[in-house]
Amino acid sequence: MPKHANSGFSRLTRTHKLSVAGVAAAGAAALALSVVPGNAADQGKTQATAVENAQPAAFSAVGTAGRTQQATIARQADSSAAKGKAEAAAKQAAAKKAAAEKAAKAKAAAAAKAKAAKARAAKAAASRSAVRTAIPAAAPKPAAKPVVKRVVKTYPNNLDGWIRESLDVMAKKGIPGSYNGIYRNIIRESSGNPMAINLWDINAQNGIPSKGLLQVIDPTFRSYHVSGTSWNIYNPVANITAACNYAAAKYGSMDNVNSAY
Repeated sequence: MPKHANSGFSRLTRTHKLSVAGVAAAGAAALALSVVPGNAADQGKTQATAVENAQPAAFSAVGTAGRTQQATIARQADSSAAKGKAEAAAKQAAAKKAAAEKAAKAKAAAAAKAKAAKARAAKAAASRSAVRTAIPAAAPKPAAKPVVKRVVKTYPNNLDGWIRESLDVMAKKGIPGSYNGIYRNIIRESSGNPMAINLWDINAQNGIPSKGLLQVIDPTFRSYHVSGTSWNIYNPVANITAACNYAAAKYGSMDNVNSAY
């Protein structure tokens, strides 16, 4: 017989096999009674007895198979529950591991970001320091020049003061003359009177009298007036300075004048 002839039977569960065995036993008993000769009554009685004896065995076999099947199902259910529980535990462990890995990655990323920010800040600080070093410090401001108060020279309001002030103006303008030469000619011309006027000489007769300390006529005063002095011919300093300027041009210096000039 080929090996696969009983392949269908081999696929039956144990419970199925027991049930089939019980039915087969009952059938065999019935067949045995049918082949045994005898009267009909005895044959029927014998057949009934065989069937009765065979039924408990068949039902006993079926009951045992059912209990075996139930036990198998229970074991399978327990195994399935255990497997599901194990799978759930594995999934939970995997999720926990994934969460831990994600947290670790996030922490590492934050640390890397903080490190990069710190490096950028350090680089920026170094750059600013380099710029400050490259830019030369501002040159110190020069010391403030001491304020020199201009001392205004004052002169007494008398002949001595007038001559001295006139000599200072003459020195600035480059007009020669000395104190003695000026003083000597003033005394001869006006006796030191700044308001003196000659009303009798030729100039007076011509309508242009001589005036002031050094007896200067108006045209001469205007022509030889020195800037910085008054335009008033009777002003002592203006009169002396204009007369000395005229004497320097005509005689070289007031010091060379010894008479009317």
